[in-house]
Amino acid sequence: MPEEIQDYYSQKLAAEKLRRVYAIASPRIRQYLDAEIEFVMQRIKPGDRVLELGCGYGRVLEKLTARTHRVFGIDTSIQSLLLAGTGPKGPILALSAMNAVQTAFIKDCFDVTVCIQNGISAFKVDRKSLISEALRITRPGGRVLVSSCADAFWSERLDWFRRQAELGLLGEIDEAATGDGVIVCKDGFIATTVGPEHFRALSAELDYRPEITIVDESSVFCELIVT
Repeated sequence: MPEEIQDYYSQKLAAEKLRRVYAIASPRIRQYLDAEIEFVMQRIKPGDRVLELGCGYGRVLEKLTARTHRVFGIDTSIQSLLLAGTGPKGPILALSAMNAVQTAFIKDCFDVTVCIQNGISAFKVDRKSLISEALRITRPGGRVLVSSCADAFWSERLDWFRRQAELGLLGEIDEAATGDGVIVCKDGFIATTVGPEHFRALSAELDYRPEITIVDESSVFCELIVT
């Protein structure tokens, strides 16, 4: 297997290609995606400043504007950000190219910082550093929400990735190396997961006690209230 590509979502899976990934989602996958967004929206108040880490082409951000217009998104893919800016709500979104573990935001900028739909795996960055930066840029009393895929969702998730591979959106699945929450493609793509205990361990290293919630039997949410 080739060496894993550090930023696959900038180099190989951005903009229209990334949008195609979600366009082919099955009804069960769409349910999972929508359930995550609804969970986040329940924790946003009108007027909140909300940041999404790894916003891609703006699919989640556009939905969050139903709760507050003060939405911000960062991503490492210029192509995806350009597509986000052309969406139906693009003009009211604040978008910037940044690395999620070392943003240019000052301390205590946001009321809610979000990294969902397994972005903690997709970014290929140090997970503790990612959560630490999210905490830094979120105000005291604000929330950091990070999600990964639940064990019970494995078969649906794997089927979705196989479909992506069949359509050439990802490399061929390496079936021998895939399993136990990890999906490996022969072009270097690797998708992992973070379970409840791992979230608890990461949070403890940062002196936080997280609220762990299983959503829709498909997601594991780690919720931190910033102190």
